[in-house]
Amino acid sequence: MRIAIHIAALCLALVACPVRADDAVSGDQLDTIARLGSQWSSAAQEVLLSALSLTGVKYKYGGSSPETGFDCSGFVRYVFQQASSLTLPHGARAISQLGKAVTMDQLQPGDLVFFKTLKSTFSHVGIYVGEGRFIHAPTTGGGVHVVDMNDTYWSKRFSGARRLPVSAQPPAEFSPE
Repeated sequence: MRIAIHIAALCLALVACPVRADDAVSGDQLDTIARLGSQWSSAAQEVLLSALSLTGVKYKYGGSSPETGFDCSGFVRYVFQQASSLTLPHGARAISQLGKAVTMDQLQPGDLVFFKTLKSTFSHVGIYVGEGRFIHAPTTGGGVHVVDMNDTYWSKRFSGARRLPVSAQPPAEFSPE
């Protein structure tokens, strides 16, 4: 478990405080890593490690695996299946009906964030990683990556967030409340 925490802290360092290979890690970056790493539950760590390990996987409409590529909901489904054995439905709208609604100021790493990128309120989904950032599978031509929710595009389209009850022994399938 200690190794997983160190790996999670390293992943968070790359997400929250990106550095180039020739940069030294500053004290502020180490403080951020330590503060955020200590706030993660073990379930959230597993979700985030799984999600961050898929950075760069190409986008594919309807895609649901690293080999074929992911769309946004396929990415979220895959991550939660791998990290916590939860079987989620395909589609951002269907996923948005699960778990407990949380406000933006209540967001914790591992929460799902939803955006209105098409005509539907819940047409895009990603996984919150902390520090106002989320990881997702964007549109065609892109790959899985982390973006800032405060960017104008995303802040204008934010439509809600949900927290799934992940635990050490999750149910095989997950259904709405």
